[in-house]
Amino acid sequence: MTVEFVGMIAARDQSETRPSGGPVVDPAYIRRFARAHEDNGFDRILIAYGSSTPDATQVAAYAAAHTERIGLLIAHRPGFVSPTNASRAFATLDQLTGGRVAVHTITGGSDTEQRRDGDYLGKDDRYARTEEYLTILRRAWSSPEPFSYDGRFYKFEDYAPIVQPAHRIPLYFGGSSAAAYRVGGKTADTYALWGEPLAETAEQIASVQASAAAAGRGPLGISVSFRPILAATDELAWERAERILTGIKANGPFAGVLGSQVVGGRNPENVGSQRLLAAAAKQDRHDRALWTATASASGAQGNSTALVGSPETVAQALLDYVDLGVTTLLIRGYEPVDDAVDYGRQLIPLVRQELRHRELAGASR
Repeated sequence: MTVEFVGMIAARDQSETRPSGGPVVDPAYIRRFARAHEDNGFDRILIAYGSSTPDATQVAAYAAAHTERIGLLIAHRPGFVSPTNASRAFATLDQLTGGRVAVHTITGGSDTEQRRDGDYLGKDDRYARTEEYLTILRRAWSSPEPFSYDGRFYKFEDYAPIVQPAHRIPLYFGGSSAAAYRVGGKTADTYALWGEPLAETAEQIASVQASAAAAGRGPLGISVSFRPILAATDELAWERAERILTGIKANGPFAGVLGSQVVGGRNPENVGSQRLLAAAAKQDRHDRALWTATASASGAQGNSTALVGSPETVAQALLDYVDLGVTTLLIRGYEPVDDAVDYGRQLIPLVRQELRHRELAGASR
């Protein structure tokens, strides 16, 4: 079984454990950060979306120009540009990068955040719009002939897409609500979840796959994201984890890794954050190595649960999720560049080695 490793880059040095530093767009940092992932065995890097942060597509294009092979997972929020325009932008970048583009769709879980960009649709309408949007993207990327569309949110005539992607652009999709499951099940290639305890993750995976089946599709890829905290031993890792937690709290309540004003506080609108906070309210430690105190301290803004332990312990914890059907592991740290290097040297090889061992054992039976 092949498991994809995804990291995450930002346009400047920043983390929940310390204030953002340097210029808002730091080209040297982007180059260093992207190369750290490429040189250390990651398959893709996620470039996040925020209403007040640097444009993800532009950051991705710059990172691509300074790397050779690593995939670009570009977070994209439907509704602010037309899907025909977006289809050309992504197809063009895919051609320029030799087929390295993937798109991560974020429908939007906060009314306040959406309104900063002028979107006043309610959540259910946003998901309905996303469904139309992704349907149009897929057709634009594959249609050999002009086509028209007449939907609730989009209408156009005789769109003639000349530029086509260099490959079939994968669509990733995030969300934990029933509406998200329904739309993602119909449109996504890989469904992205935040790191919850194993039992809750299994329940979410079942809901996602049931939605895909209801749409007449086969199983989707499943992504789960974590913040691994590594040290030479489990004991030292937990000591480091406590220092990180202290840093999160010292940096201010609900400090966002994207450097934008955080919305939602302790009562976030999006179901994903609500689920992380609910897991944290039950207890701090779950399963083999999952730690939810970091989610609680940061208001569960983004993927914020940690896996704590030695590389061997965290590798086994990641494999526990693979055993549930997870196909993509998104990992990022609190010391962003240094942690990416450590993951590539200490963690990723252990997971891949075990998966290879399983593959060989299965082939020999």
